[in-house]
Amino acid sequence: MKQASTALRLDGLGVWTEERTFSVTAERIAAYALATNDPYPAHIRGELAPPLFAVVPVQETVGLGVSGVMAAVIPHDVMMTGLHSEHDLRMHRPIVPGMVLAVRAAPVGVHTMPRGTALVVRFVTSEVGTGRPVNEQYFKALFRAAREPLDIGEDMPDHRLPGDTRNSAPVATFVQRTDCDQTVRYAVASGDDMAVHLDDEVARSVGLPGIIVHGLCTLAFISQGISETVAGGDPSRLRRLAVRFTHPLLPGQPFGTRLWRTADSFGFESATEDGQTILKDGLAGVGPPSE
Repeated sequence: MKQASTALRLDGLGVWTEERTFSVTAERIAAYALATNDPYPAHIRGELAPPLFAVVPVQETVGLGVSGVMAAVIPHDVMMTGLHSEHDLRMHRPIVPGMVLAVRAAPVGVHTMPRGTALVVRFVTSEVGTGRPVNEQYFKALFRAAREPLDIGEDMPDHRLPGDTRNSAPVATFVQRTDCDQTVRYAVASGDDMAVHLDDEVARSVGLPGIIVHGLCTLAFISQGISETVAGGDPSRLRRLAVRFTHPLLPGQPFGTRLWRTADSFGFESATEDGQTILKDGLAGVGPPSE
């Protein structure tokens, strides 16, 4: 019987989707802020988008599931074994109501890893009318059902913590906790309704301990802590957020984050109270206040 991994459609690599548009409204911004427990009044009022709102136009316009950009390479029977393993978001300008965004995407690389095969997808978002770049994202998903040896195309941009950073004293630490209904609220606001975040039976059927928090929801929480501790309470100063997800976070489970100053940015890692690292090799680029 042919293994699912042999069904990967490699001719889909490097093929860009058509540009699709997304109209930014105050209501969508506010909904995302509330779904991520965002504390900033400008976000809650929908006047300025939180940094991680950048994933919403991508999710809605080009998708990440069985009918989205990943389906150009990953067959349906393999898709359900996938987990978000890395993300890299580079922000060129804040998103505000009234913007119309153009999004395009392409699967750009397939790489075999010890636990499966990873697909790398690149997203580019620009402003309709001006053509100005808004953000660029790389998304990496690991599919445990795919194990054919492959190493084709682009991999994620490097964001590893340098040297012995982890052994130095952190410049900041903070502890956060998601709510028990966080995944339901986040799925509605973000458009990411993958079953492992909503259906306990499905999550357990693919080897997870139960429903898990969306990785990007976790990162939205962490971005708030980074803004408060090293960006002067101004989320618009965040220019880059890159991370590798290493272990599932369960709804309602508290976790702590440590930040270290590096040469030109901040490195960070997060772990649960019992010491289980949920993400590592985090990189936060912080710039001057927006004009």
